[in-house]
Parts: sequence; C-alpha cells; structure tokens
Amino acid sequence: MADLKTAYLSLGSNLGDTLNNLQAAIFSIHNSVGRVQRISPVYQSSSWGFESDDFMNICISVKTSLQPAKLLENLLDLETKMGRIRHQEDGYRARSIDIDILYYERETLVSESLIIPHPEMCFRKFVLKPLADIAPQFYHPVVNKDTRNLIQECKDKGKLEKIPHRLYKSRDELFAHTNFIAIEGNIGAGKTTLAHKIAEDFNAKLVLERFADNPFLPKFYEDQSRYAFPLEMSFLADRYQQFTDDTSQYDLFKNFMVSDYDIYKSLIFAGVTLQQDEFKLYRKLFNLMYKEVKKPKIYVFLYQTTDRLLENIKRRGRDYEQNIEAEYLEKINRGYFEFIKGYPEQNKLVIELGDLDFVEREEDYEVIIDKILKFAVRLPA
Repeated sequence: MADLKTAYLSLGSNLGDTLNNLQAAIFSIHNSVGRVQRISPVYQSSSWGFESDDFMNICISVKTSLQPAKLLENLLDLETKMGRIRHQEDGYRARSIDIDILYYERETLVSESLIIPHPEMCFRKFVLKPLADIAPQFYHPVVNKDTRNLIQECKDKGKLEKIPHRLYKSRDELFAHTNFIAIEGNIGAGKTTLAHKIAEDFNAKLVLERFADNPFLPKFYEDQSRYAFPLEMSFLADRYQQFTDDTSQYDLFKNFMVSDYDIYKSLIFAGVTLQQDEFKLYRKLFNLMYKEVKKPKIYVFLYQTTDRLLENIKRRGRDYEQNIEAEYLEKINRGYFEFIKGYPEQNKLVIELGDLDFVEREEDYEVIIDKILKFAVRLPA
C-alpha cells in the first residue's frame, strides 16, 4: 500500500452556486484524490486582486497517496470537469472552482508548474483563517511560523466573514446532517419508492405510512360522501400513532430518518374530501395533534402532472385506486401547494418530476438525489 501523505488545500468559488461548487469539489476529492480528513468552516471574502463577486472559501486536509505533481494534475482535471476555464493571459477572473495546494506534509518544492508551500498564502487572510481552523499549529516550512502567527502578521484587509453553513466529506455524511427527510406527493407520485431507495442507499431508518388494512379506504373510493369522515378520522388516528412512535425512536445503527409521508397530509386530504362542517371539527382535533409531532428538516414534494399520476396508478394496479378521478387528484395537488406556500422556505423542496423516471433510470434517480443534496447544503449548520 502506498504511503499516505497529508496535503492542505484551499478551495474557492465565486461563480454560479458557490456553496454547492465547493461541496461538489470536496465529494470529488474524497472519491478520487484522497480521504478528506478535516474541513474548515466556510468564509465569504471579497475578491482578491480583481473586481468581482465575493468568494466562498474553505481549507481542507487530505490523506493522499499521490505525489505533488500527480496531485496537481488530478486537481486541475477536477477544476476542468467543474467548468473552470484557465486563460493564458495574466490576471484574475471569476471562477466556478479554484483549488490550490498549500502544503504537502512539510515538503518544499519548486518546479515550472508547482511551488509548495503556496507562494501567496502568507498574504491572503481568506486562506490563512480557514487554514487556522483545521491546522492552527502547522508550521510553514520556509518562514517557520505557525498559521496563527501568519494571520497576525498578514496585512490583507479584505472582507472576511464566516457563514452559518458547513460542508461534508461525503454524500452519506451530508444526508446524515438532514436528520429527518419527509418525501411527499400525490397518489402515484412515487414517494414510497423514493423513500425506500434513499433509505437503502444512504443507511436511513425508513418510516412508511401503513394504511393498506384500513377498512374504509375501498368503501371511500366507491362512495366518497358517505365514507369520507370515518376514513379521514381513522387515517388521522393511525398516522398520529404511527408517526409519533416511528419518529420518536432513533435507530443507533442508522444515519437519519426518511419517511414517505408527513402527518400534515391528513389535513390536506381532509380538506378535499370532507364537508365544511366536518372539516371544521376535524381541523380542531388535527391542530392539537400536529403541535406534538416531529417536523422534517427537509420536506420534499414530488410534483407530477395529473395524467402521469393516473398512468402510474394504473400501472401499479391496486384495485381500489382504479376509479380515482383526475379532478380528485387535481384537488389534492392544489391542497399540497396551499400547504407548501406557508411552509418555511428553508425547509421545503419542490421537485417537478416531468419525464424523470427514478424507478427505471438510475441517471434520473441521481438527478433527484443531487437536487436533495444541493438543497441540504443550504441548511444552517
């Protein structure tokens, strides 16, 4: 096995989705360059050496078997894949990602393509400050001063502010940070399938809605006006009991929880199916219960058109669902969107499925996962 060396890298971005650019770069480094050991907090800094939008900056430490020249080659390739365009002429430009090697152990190196330690690092507070968060006592092998002393001597007066977000070594670690994700959607949107796949792929406790044995459901689809109230009340009682039990008990061997429903759906469906006086009574009881239940950190709503929902319902072949009408599904969609309007912006993610088929096509599933992860990065640390 090749000897592993510790490298310290500086990453910056000021073009596009800067926070997710940094996160994507970390994932790629962790997967193909070396094992990411430590990640600094994220800092927002003014552009250095040219007029442009602010940068997001971090430093990371990496255990790698790559020698410096090969490490640089891999990092430049990563930058290119992420859209970085290097220009021949001198001068600084905005960039989607910028990765610099600061230290490689305590080695020094001077070549045409690479100088280690990085020759400009002592003059850049946006490098030194995040570096101090992960290596405060690391000594510069040339000037023989540690990171804290370098900061004290640095004359860089540019803006530098820590932001309330953090980044993660891997997709598994980022999912674990979410704590609890609810996957919601209309009948036939695929929420249960997606919850199953996420739970399996990212080691989550799976919380599923259990209603197959509800005796009122087949009767409701045959005579909605007669069975709406007992159906919704039985759903509410079952969901409240199940949801409270399932979400209050953590599994020590799982990283987070993912469910295929949020208990608020009870009020959405009741608003569509119940008469006005029935709904008022129902809502009073619901509000008391809703105060007590755990709220998801990310509420994912899978939106699908009514025609596609009907196709999915027909394809899965549940007898009691085959008479569901388009108008009913449209009312449910409207009910969800009314609820989503009032949901905290930082916790809701609406994904328009369109032609995405995350069941049959792995690339479509990856699109969904990418959307969730990019949203999760924006959650406060």
